[in-house]
Amino acid sequence: MTFKFSTASEQRLVGVHPHLVNVVRLALSISPLDFSVTEGLRTKERQAQLVKAGASRTMNSRHLTGHAVDLAAFLEGRVSWDWLLYRRLNDEAMQPAAKELGIPIVWGGSWVNFPDGPHWELNRVSYP
Repeated sequence: MTFKFSTASEQRLVGVHPHLVNVVRLALSISPLDFSVTEGLRTKERQAQLVKAGASRTMNSRHLTGHAVDLAAFLEGRVSWDWLLYRRLNDEAMQPAAKELGIPIVWGGSWVNFPDGPHWELNRVSYP
């Protein structure tokens, strides 16, 4: 069975680092959950809007360089923001895909000061 993202999700991957795109695509094929890409590469203007709205705390986001993606998990055909779904998406799809490809990623849900469950990024040490 072939797993493919929607056209909208694919468009949101344009400009994202190819290694992260590979992780996200592999994760879709092994994930027990369906998910879509909500954001990839961002403009400075978009990032400033998110900071102003309190949805982000930094103008140094990895989205600005194409080193991050935000994903939305589906439950019964609808987007759900249930934290446990994002933990499962991380533990059962994104991390295993990254490990298989040898690409270090960081899940925003593991951040202590500003946990961000729908966010994944390439590790800053390996991908400055």
